[in-house]
Amino acid sequence: MLAEIKGLNEECGIFGVWGHPDASQLTYYGLHSLQHRGQEGTGIVVSDGNTLKGKKGEGLVTEIFTADTIKELHGNAAIGHVRYATAGGGGYENVQPLLFHSQTGSLALAHNGNLVNANSLKHQLETQGSIFQTSSDSEVLAHLIRRSGFPQIKDQVKNALSMLKGAYAYLIMTETELMAALDPHGLRPLSLGCLGDAYVLASETCAFDVIGAEYIRDIEPGELLIINDNGITSERFAHSSTKAICMMEYVYFSRPDSNIHGINVHTARKNMGKRLAIEAPFDADVVTGVPDSSISAAIGYAEASGIPYEMGLIKNKYVGRTFIQPSQSLREQGVKMKLSAVRGVVEGKRVVMVDDSIVRGTTSRRIVNMLKEAGATEVHVVISSPPIKNPCFYGIDTSSKEELIASDKTVEEIRQIIGADTLTFLSLEGMAAAITQTEGLNGFCLGCFTGNYPTEIYPDTLQYYYQRG
Repeated sequence: MLAEIKGLNEECGIFGVWGHPDASQLTYYGLHSLQHRGQEGTGIVVSDGNTLKGKKGEGLVTEIFTADTIKELHGNAAIGHVRYATAGGGGYENVQPLLFHSQTGSLALAHNGNLVNANSLKHQLETQGSIFQTSSDSEVLAHLIRRSGFPQIKDQVKNALSMLKGAYAYLIMTETELMAALDPHGLRPLSLGCLGDAYVLASETCAFDVIGAEYIRDIEPGELLIINDNGITSERFAHSSTKAICMMEYVYFSRPDSNIHGINVHTARKNMGKRLAIEAPFDADVVTGVPDSSISAAIGYAEASGIPYEMGLIKNKYVGRTFIQPSQSLREQGVKMKLSAVRGVVEGKRVVMVDDSIVRGTTSRRIVNMLKEAGATEVHVVISSPPIKNPCFYGIDTSSKEELIASDKTVEEIRQIIGADTLTFLSLEGMAAAITQTEGLNGFCLGCFTGNYPTEIYPDTLQYYYQRG
């Protein structure tokens, strides 16, 4: 659905290059392909082998970087970031990559995810004399690295990473090395590719396609990958825990043309739609999906059910991102600005409306009403994921528990609120089977659906998420 309206907001996206003369330009294109993962801020830091230099700002990639600014970022290595603020909030100082200078050298880092023990670590570090320049949890790693007593940077980084709890995919760059690290559960995606003799890293493989790079493999949970002029090496900073990739990468966040752990996102979503057609069959005239992330599931539902797929809803792509607006009234108005029902398709028809999730329920209610105002005689809402009942603590803003409509309401109560004739959510087992084509729920983080999280959630983190509504 429309994350900027309904409250299901993206994580962040990271991209890195080592060993290419056009590193900053490649990073620009890579970040542009990851723009869906964050629209609040972006930045690029480059290395010319001697110094680190960066530019960042609040806004979209195309707003912050021009041809001239990219030319000014000389270097054969770069890391970049697109941001959606979760922990720490917005503001220029929190835009990444974060860049630090010291007498022993410079360090830049970009982070996708959320540290659940960040506040505890910050308190500990501040008592030891650290002064934080941002309110972002990402900065914690830099302080831990600099306070490590190991002589080599790779050992400093490994020691620092071992203290972190939560979800993180990090890119860390010095003047002479680029490092990539993934948390022991692999909650966030991160892949390695190559472009000629250069190496590239990205949150999603769609970024490789844009620049013509070749996918090599995914970064493993608990792995530290080190790239320099001598080549590439892999070390472990933690034993791999039970793998728990975020299920919402497949349901909503990743682009359809990306592959996450070898599984194509479009195919996974299409299979979810097919599974929905088995779990929620209807006698209807048309199937339509809520643009853009639900289109694949809607196609799958139509294919499996034999009901024609039609473009019953059209998205206006030239409207600003309304999630920036704080008031509920403006958020609701944004639905009308973003979406239109196609009367010629839905009038007099029984419609199956496929969507990926329901968070607050406000947008679902507006869209159902929009379809009925356009003449739909019935609207059957089918959701290609289970009810979201719990907040995510790992870098996805799924609102406070109080704002999650499914946290204290039954499916029937939600149906009545959104005004649908029927409402069906895909089962947990059906969702997992659609993605992996096997039975079982192993290998995924299902915390937002079940309340069972793969890591300990620290009390101050719980308090922040459960009370901020």
